[in-house]
Amino acid sequence: MTVVPDAETMPEAAAVAIVILNWNAWADTIECLESLARLEYPNFHIYVCDNASTDGSLERLQQWARGELCILPARPDFATYVTPPGFTTTAGPLAEAATKARITVIENPSNLGFAAGNNAGLRRALDDGFDFFWVLNADTVVEADALTHLVSRLKAVEGAGLCGSLLCYYEDPSVIQEAGGCASYPMLGLSRRLAADKKRSDDLDWRALEAKLRYISGASCLVSRDFLKTVGLMSEAYFLYCEEIDWATRAKGKFSLVLAEESIVYHKKGLSTGSKTHGRTRSPSSSYYLWRARRRYSQTYAPLGLVSLFGLGLAASLNSLLHGETASARAILTGLADRPFDNG
Repeated sequence: MTVVPDAETMPEAAAVAIVILNWNAWADTIECLESLARLEYPNFHIYVCDNASTDGSLERLQQWARGELCILPARPDFATYVTPPGFTTTAGPLAEAATKARITVIENPSNLGFAAGNNAGLRRALDDGFDFFWVLNADTVVEADALTHLVSRLKAVEGAGLCGSLLCYYEDPSVIQEAGGCASYPMLGLSRRLAADKKRSDDLDWRALEAKLRYISGASCLVSRDFLKTVGLMSEAYFLYCEEIDWATRAKGKFSLVLAEESIVYHKKGLSTGSKTHGRTRSPSSSYYLWRARRRYSQTYAPLGLVSLFGLGLAASLNSLLHGETASARAILTGLADRPFDNG
């Protein structure tokens, strides 16, 4: 087992807070944490923010910390990323009294959604004085050098505030899910994942893709302290979706967005939220929050794009209806009809 050195042994390494949001997904979270135990980067601390899970997540995490629970990855070939246990200590890494603890759990009072749930960890990490903040989805597994490349790229580009990883499908690690994030066309109400479904072996122009970034995916996003102090935390007006594009939009003209293509993160994508991905259609609740968030973003930053957005929404609803997905068709229209900030 690779032992991660203590921060004192490499004081030149910037301190990084890793913020992970858990909601009824303890097995995914533990798999992610085990992969983080193998990071080669020496100076990090993990904040797990639990959004009032009802599946016994906190108890499971405590069991894991005491060495009483281990998990096996859904992909047998990923076993080296998560076994043997990497964080378990005599005191247990979740015990506040353990001075060498690398993990802190924050218990949110309710399901606050993506932005507010993560913000709880970001606020705590800001107060604790960290230099960089890695917002990382719980349904990910990371390569050992993923954080090293993120920090290196963000520090290398003057004026950069957010840095994304090369996200690859957990279900098919040879295929790119997206290169850092998305291009965005607010006046059309559209976004496009960069390098989506390309092979990792393809010859891609990474800097050209980086230039097209309009927001960094919240699945893996390294944030500088200067960015947080200047732009602020993620907007909590969105319960789910569009937090990242809102963040980047507020930073426009102040900070640039960069891609660390050597930072490899495998993403299961939307298992807890019901997002659309490989071989799975979007759930009705996901459709509702997606179209509500799109309307809220457009209403705030690109009101002229609402015409296009409503047209796309009506077309998407009709398509769902034609495929017998009545609940999804209704959810899309309900989300579009939910006026911005009526519900927070």
